[in-house]
Amino acid sequence: MVHPKNETLSLDQNCGNVDTSANPFFMLVYSLVFLVGLPLNGFIMKFYCCRARQQASSSLMVYLKNLTAADFMLCLSLPLRIAHYAIRSPIIWLLHCTVGASAFFLNMYASIIFMAYIAANRYRKIVHPSGTVRTVRTARIISVITWVILLAPTITFISFFISSKEPLTSNYCVDSFSSSVSLLYKILHTFSAIIVLLVFISLVFFYYSISRRVLQSQQRQLASSGSEKLVKSRRNMLVLVSIFCVCFVPYHLVRLPFVFLSNSCSVGRVLYYLQEAATMVSVFNVCLDPVVYFYLCKTFRAQVRKASRRTNIQQANEESESSREQLDITTSTPVM
Repeated sequence: MVHPKNETLSLDQNCGNVDTSANPFFMLVYSLVFLVGLPLNGFIMKFYCCRARQQASSSLMVYLKNLTAADFMLCLSLPLRIAHYAIRSPIIWLLHCTVGASAFFLNMYASIIFMAYIAANRYRKIVHPSGTVRTVRTARIISVITWVILLAPTITFISFFISSKEPLTSNYCVDSFSSSVSLLYKILHTFSAIIVLLVFISLVFFYYSISRRVLQSQQRQLASSGSEKLVKSRRNMLVLVSIFCVCFVPYHLVRLPFVFLSNSCSVGRVLYYLQEAATMVSVFNVCLDPVVYFYLCKTFRAQVRKASRRTNIQQANEESESSREQLDITTSTPVM
């Protein structure tokens, strides 16, 4: 009787050991992203929780808060991924393949979906300003439903993976999937790819519609202030589309073929290296999303500029005080 695992992904066993010479490089990149992304998103989390209460009436702020939370939690999942590359340990392997990888993908897709909500919010405000106004309560309900929908398959996958009780046979999670886990894995990634495709089409449509609106306003020679706002809105949408294309499109172009073809020695090995590199690129999202906050949130821009101004004033005061102390020392030194 054939063991169920032999019917599933087994890149290490069927094709020989996977080259791990690039692991130190991946560890370095993930470590840098973690060291930059965690304090950056932590600062933004602090800003939203402590200093932006006056913006509670904005549905956009609700989506931005959730996007920040997703990025912050994705940063927290990176240490397990780094440890997985560094240490071949059954405990690290189990933690990474259950908690670490699941948290990583959960927050990645949360970021993707909330970026779509932000883009839809901007599109509705600019192209259909007289349409139905979504309240903060509606935005919060949508956010909660989104997290529940994302958490349900994540918890199911973790439960299936733990209950399968497959031994550690490789350094890679996919090599130890049972047949049931492998099937669920393929179904989840197929639905994820569909979601990403729909989000991508939506972002392109939103950007096209806003660009068309800008062109119409320029042709009608509207007031310069109105035209400038529309141009800024188009720029903001371009930022969203660019970050999405850079971080998530390459990953999903590789990930789905890898899920279905990884047990092929000729194609699977190439796809494996490509998806590892694409995953590394995707995490830069946590460092690029603050650009979205800066452009879309006036309060956040003002706070950043205020903090920068305060820092410059403190530095100037410290330099002035240091110069004054040196001058006092010089004048008080007796001449021999």
